[in-house]
Amino acid sequence: MKPLTGGAGVYALLTDGSTIEIGRARQQDREAVRQMHAAMSPDNMYLRFFGVSPRAAEEEASRVCREPADDHAALLAWLGGQLIGAASYEQAGPPGIAQIAVAVADNMHGRGVATLLLEHLVSIGRRRNLQAFTAKTLATNTAMLRVVADAGLPAHREHADTLVDLTFPLPYGDCCQLNGYLDTAARRESLADAASLRHIFQPESIAVVGAGRRPGTVGRAILHNIVTGGYAGRVYAVNPHARHLEGVDCVPSADGLPEPVDLAVVAVPAAAVTDVAEQCGRRGVRALAVITAGLDTETGAGLLAICRRHGMRLVGPNCFGIAAPHLRLNATFSATHPLAGEAGLAVQSGGVGVALLNHLSRLGIGVSTFASVGDKRDVSGNDMLMWWEQDGLTRLAVLYIESFGNPRKFARTARHVAATMPVLTVHAGRSAAGQRAAASHTAAAATPLITRQALFGQAGIIATTSLGELLEAAALLASQPLPAGDRVAVVSNAGGGGVLAADACADCGLRVAELGRQTQARLRHLLPPGAAVEGPVDTTAAVPPATFRSCLQEVAADNGVDMVLAVTVPTAIADLVPAITTANVTKTLAAALLAQPDGVRLLPCTGTGDLGSTHPAGQEARVAARRRAVPCYAYPECAAHALGHAARYRAWRTRDHGTIPRLRGVREADARALTARFLARHHGGGWLSAEETAGLLSCYGIPLVATRPVTSEQEAVQVAAGFGGQVVLKADAPGLVHKTEAGGVQLGLGSEPDVRRAYRTLAGTFGPGLRQVLVQPMITGGVEALIGVAQEPVFGPLVVFGLGGVATDILGDHTARLAPLTDADADDMIGGVRAAPLLFGHRGTPAADVTAIAGTLLRVSRLAGDLPEIAELDLNPVIARPDGVSAVDARVRVAPAEPQDPFLRRLR
Repeated sequence: MKPLTGGAGVYALLTDGSTIEIGRARQQDREAVRQMHAAMSPDNMYLRFFGVSPRAAEEEASRVCREPADDHAALLAWLGGQLIGAASYEQAGPPGIAQIAVAVADNMHGRGVATLLLEHLVSIGRRRNLQAFTAKTLATNTAMLRVVADAGLPAHREHADTLVDLTFPLPYGDCCQLNGYLDTAARRESLADAASLRHIFQPESIAVVGAGRRPGTVGRAILHNIVTGGYAGRVYAVNPHARHLEGVDCVPSADGLPEPVDLAVVAVPAAAVTDVAEQCGRRGVRALAVITAGLDTETGAGLLAICRRHGMRLVGPNCFGIAAPHLRLNATFSATHPLAGEAGLAVQSGGVGVALLNHLSRLGIGVSTFASVGDKRDVSGNDMLMWWEQDGLTRLAVLYIESFGNPRKFARTARHVAATMPVLTVHAGRSAAGQRAAASHTAAAATPLITRQALFGQAGIIATTSLGELLEAAALLASQPLPAGDRVAVVSNAGGGGVLAADACADCGLRVAELGRQTQARLRHLLPPGAAVEGPVDTTAAVPPATFRSCLQEVAADNGVDMVLAVTVPTAIADLVPAITTANVTKTLAAALLAQPDGVRLLPCTGTGDLGSTHPAGQEARVAARRRAVPCYAYPECAAHALGHAARYRAWRTRDHGTIPRLRGVREADARALTARFLARHHGGGWLSAEETAGLLSCYGIPLVATRPVTSEQEAVQVAAGFGGQVVLKADAPGLVHKTEAGGVQLGLGSEPDVRRAYRTLAGTFGPGLRQVLVQPMITGGVEALIGVAQEPVFGPLVVFGLGGVATDILGDHTARLAPLTDADADDMIGGVRAAPLLFGHRGTPAADVTAIAGTLLRVSRLAGDLPEIAELDLNPVIARPDGVSAVDARVRVAPAEPQDPFLRRLR
């Protein structure tokens, strides 16, 4: 339930991790509001009301709890059924300006209540198109001044004696303040989220509810792992039929726990889960990890409601458990204890989690924290990313997520985390069969591949196609410095191995380095006649280990090399593995050992070397080099994939991601009014008419070829004559999508007889279904492109760009990004299509106005973000010429939508 639409409200976290509920003020809350204000200290009352009046509490309760209306809004914050804060705004001055008021109970100051309420007020104000909030406060009210300052909205202050008048504009679509505001809110959310997760990943006490007397049951296995893993905290078991299990005292029920434990692991039958959760809540347990599977939708919702009401975070249900190896805590039913290390791991599939835990431990990377999130009723990938960012242990984030609860917030969180550590995942559910399997396995629909690709690409997430590829990339990223570029030097003792490696590098978008003359000369001095030294380097099979090591070092010292890939085959003459692990190489180094049985392993690197301050990888590489091993792969293709992921990730981290630019001439209010009028007439939504489409696009300055609708042959002749030159006639009929294929377009009409003949042809083809005929001037030359929007039900608006016209469905040459787009996103979309050379001037043809294309993409992105009712938008074709762009054909479909703020701080 959402505070923006009434009802009980939503839950959110305070700075200390406590869960509160925020909801709209209702008339039945009047007495609670009065009591909260009446209980305030005289100092608090004076700061809020500029005086102390016995009627202030009564009057404020009446104002806050009156009937809702568009000119005011009021929110209340509740903690454990107790009212702890109120915030409201009133429109009493200039249009678009509202005055706010905030009050917090005396015992709740300094915990972030006021800031959280203000964020929710801002969200309501933005939905209602308010332009700014004002506040009047005493100059001595430093707490209120700090709340406004901490909100991330720059405020204008005017002082008048003891009072301060504050005015702060609300951030909108392309407002330069929006990103700063969202970043500030995200930082607060991250701190609060981490505080709430400490009870899960740094618990001082833990209970296993459902630990069976019979070994081999899930609950008993979890208890056994906790005890044998060496966890130093207090451990309790809940079993009504036993006194001791695994050396741990038992209590008959969660109500009987001797203390409010930090974490309770629940492994009981599905029918008992909600009762156990209620007992844990009453006893003051702070978090649950529910292993139990098979909960139906109603039971799952009831479980979450209990956790919210009692302020407990929830992992699962249908999960494998959690682990914090640095605390020697293994609250899973895995067969072995995971190795403590630096990879954070979160999975939806318990089976995948077991495999990854074992592989990361085998490789020596180890795990910082592990969570099997299962059905993700509460704790999700977003939460885990925020935890890893702050835990001081995690250097590598690994996710196996099949569905997304709030993908736009996930993208923003992942982008922030990926700026400091690699975030890896698998494209799960890429096929139609895979999507069906994911839906049945997690009770959540899998998302389309193109949308996931857009999400992962924008967020800097390293997305692999398999678990094996993920582990191969993780091995390199955990052990080697990031490369400074994409140039790979291949060194092999077998010519065929070098050829395979070179092909694999090219397939992965890497460049095989051509070595400099001095490097080649030194290699010729080292190697026997017949060796190849230009690149790839073929040392020949008879090379001894010392020479092979020297070759690696010489190649790595070349200024044209960013990475080194050593490819070896075993011979009876020498073992080259020690040569690789002892080489003094300071750049990214990987090996392919073609007879190796393991897909990937990490070999300790004993080579030393000083990465000077001028090394392109800088301090990051120097730190990595001190702890690195050499990742060794069974095949050169696997090594190339890992190197490619590392190079692309480094490029993402060091690139300019751009900004959301300010767009001139946007009339958002007019567009909202037009959309609302259409939806009022057509309650189920539908396609806008040509006139409505043109009006909507004009509100955002999106260029559309001049179009005049006509309903008679004579009117068509007159309009065509007014345009001058050749014209185009198009049919406008219900359900007509592909006009050209259906015979709905008549081109190159230069005379009155041509226009009359074309009109009659359209009338004969479509008969009574022809609503009108659209007349446009004929646009010649240029490149046909497609710009569109698909409103994804989970991900939000997806902006698409590609080759246009009738070929678009056949060739599928598209790129996509999730809105909102930055200027860099728009440039990437244009350059990312295979047909991009046509836009930049192919073989002497005039280049299109790429700046105008990018501007149109940004305007379409803004429109889609402002109007969630835009279910589909299609500009096809868009003619891109040297003098600008024009959309020749445009279609817009709208559907009722409940606007939501995807960045609002709230628990799902």
